[in-house]
Amino acid sequence: MNFNASRNVGPSGAIRKAKRVSDVAAMGTPAPNPAFSPTAYSPGYAPTGPPPPYQESFQLDANQDFNTHAPAGNFGFAGGFPSPMTSPAQISSMLQQPVVQDMAIQYGNQLAAQGKEAVQRELHKFVPVSRLRYYFAVDTRYVIRKLMLIVFPYTHKEWMVKYDQDTPVQPRYDINAPDLYIPSMGYVTYVLLAGFMLGLQHRFSPEQIGIQASSALAYIIFEMLLYLVTLYVTNTSTSLKTLDLLAYSGYKYTVMISSLLAGLLAGRTGYYCGLLYSSCALSYFLVKTLRLQLLSGSQGPEQPSYGFPNPPYAANPYSDAWDKPTPGGTKRRVYFLLFVAITQPLLCWWLTYHLVASPPGEGAGPAR
Repeated sequence: MNFNASRNVGPSGAIRKAKRVSDVAAMGTPAPNPAFSPTAYSPGYAPTGPPPPYQESFQLDANQDFNTHAPAGNFGFAGGFPSPMTSPAQISSMLQQPVVQDMAIQYGNQLAAQGKEAVQRELHKFVPVSRLRYYFAVDTRYVIRKLMLIVFPYTHKEWMVKYDQDTPVQPRYDINAPDLYIPSMGYVTYVLLAGFMLGLQHRFSPEQIGIQASSALAYIIFEMLLYLVTLYVTNTSTSLKTLDLLAYSGYKYTVMISSLLAGLLAGRTGYYCGLLYSSCALSYFLVKTLRLQLLSGSQGPEQPSYGFPNPPYAANPYSDAWDKPTPGGTKRRVYFLLFVAITQPLLCWWLTYHLVASPPGEGAGPAR
């Protein structure tokens, strides 16, 4: 409501009573608020406008044509798309590029490496290749010395296997370490020598080589199973591994070859003489070699620790029973040692006696 003092004065000069206006529209339209203008306040300096646009270091020519024309349609396949057919000449030229050839070579090498890794991983599950390397780490000097040790073991004094910390030394550096090179070469030599002796007796046939090889392999597998079952049934724990037993069992081929050579030179008399001596030498070698490994856990006198005397209190019988083997375990190890030393000469005789030529009055034995 607007109030004007001049309107309240009458014609006679008297002051009239002010009227209350109830109609807001009669008061007129109120004056609008002035719009905000940034120039209303003058800070004393000209306002800055927007930053200039970013300009490159080179100017574009407006007359250049950047292929604004629409591409021509390809009615052979689809409009605007190239044809998927490629000529053989283009493929051959692409394959002859050095970059493509290098990529193909790298991809082939990668596939070959992955295949080799997969084969080695599957092979390691069944064959301990890493441990087999140890048994074939030999040289010529070791082979000669080892053969002389098997044939003439009576002059050898030191039978302990050497160790480098917790790992046994390779056979090339230790003559007492077991190896698989001499047994494998002895197996092959035995098969060839058996075929040669059968040929001298006019009993050779192409099937005889396979028979001799399979029978020798079957007997050594049977022998290994017999030893492992014996250790399991008798509950005998030793430090010998399966490959160690295989190596010591394979040394009998040296006895078999020497016996066959003696029989080839001197008949049956020479064969039996050579077999008797070489069998005794092999048994002596096995007893001396296996004794240290089989009896390494046998019970011995208790030694005070670090030079201090034994404690005055009584020892715990339960801990002693678990820590030290019983005398019965030592006896089982001795029996197993004698069992191995006796079965080796018997197998040597069983696999070789039928290969020696019989005297003129006797018939030839059956080939095994």
